Amino acid sequence: MPRPADPPTDALLAPYACHEKDSRGRAHAESPPAGHRTEYQRDRDRIVHSTAFRRLVYKTQVFVNHEGDLYRTRLTHSLEVAQIARSVSVALSLNETLCEAICLAHDLGHTPFGHAGQDALNECMRDYGGFEHNLQSLRVVDELEERYAEFSGLNLTFECREGILKHCSARNAATLGELGRRFLERQQPSLEAQLANLADEIAYNNHDVDDGLRAGLVTTRELGEVALFARHHAEVERRYPGIAERRLVHEVVRRMINEVVTDLIDTTRARIEAAPPASVAAVRAYGQPLIAFSERIHSEHRELKRFLHERVYRHFRVVRMTTKAQRVVKALFRAYFDDLRLLPDEHRDAARRLEGLAGADGRARAVADYIAGMTDRYAILEHARLYDPSVPQG
Repeated sequence: MPRPADPPTDALLAPYACHEKDSRGRAHAESPPAGHRTEYQRDRDRIVHSTAFRRLVYKTQVFVNHEGDLYRTRLTHSLEVAQIARSVSVALSLNETLCEAICLAHDLGHTPFGHAGQDALNECMRDYGGFEHNLQSLRVVDELEERYAEFSGLNLTFECREGILKHCSARNAATLGELGRRFLERQQPSLEAQLANLADEIAYNNHDVDDGLRAGLVTTRELGEVALFARHHAEVERRYPGIAERRLVHEVVRRMINEVVTDLIDTTRARIEAAPPASVAAVRAYGQPLIAFSERIHSEHRELKRFLHERVYRHFRVVRMTTKAQRVVKALFRAYFDDLRLLPDEHRDAARRLEGLAGADGRARAVADYIAGMTDRYAILEHARLYDPSVPQG
């Protein structure tokens, strides 16, 4: 049997990439992984095997879980983000495995019902420190996962945690020590973290076009107002006259993604060559992100994003569902916060422990942790159990 290939080494990476030998390590010291794995591969594997990652399959992007089996979920979205980021990272000689780990973990803290659920939970938490899904994703990997005997969370490397925390208020950053320093000192994250952020944008913009068309919320004619879509739609129709609608949409979307990703690689390569950073420390100290689109593609992507906000996310069918979803989240929070006895034992115990440490803020945070961890269908079921006497308790 042939010997397995060696894991990628720092020698294959550009000087400005995250080199494992320079990692800032883990909060809790551990023995190095076995010889066939790197530290960043260990991060990725822990994320994939986490409870929060598995739950992403029943957490939605735009459409609630029961609306159809073919729409994107947080899990399929995370895989698509990772696919894009891995392709770009290889082209730029960045750390592909670290990029993949960040992308797979970036939505672990998302609530049920997408951004509607997040907005509702943030409103509930307004007097108790607020709720933000990036910070919740960090909380999941740092504290909430319970898989290891010697520490809470997944004990990921600093570089992976840095990429997960895309945004953070100064107030919250001040509580995060070394991880929050870049927000206070206006520094940049690693190139791998910057890439994960833009790969996320590429994936959800282009794939929400696909889901919006599939759901009948918009038409290809309406999307003709968007330059990026119109250009590739015209080319596909020219090359394949009479092509079936489903194939046409797939061809257009994949060409849109290819153009945007190619532009990202070419533009970023030019920016790096003009800088050029000699190390990841130089990347962090640089005055602006180095991973970027050209001005034209940046403008066209913003146009696409505006179109999606106006025609898809604000479509009456989506608003009608998200309004119901927000009512569910708010009702769950109100019930649990008012009476901790309604919580399962482990979450009730956590709420009482946090309440003892931080008063009402701690109590509310434990309730938010429980709700944020729910899938769409579990949140709907829990709401029915709490408010509908005809639903049996389970």
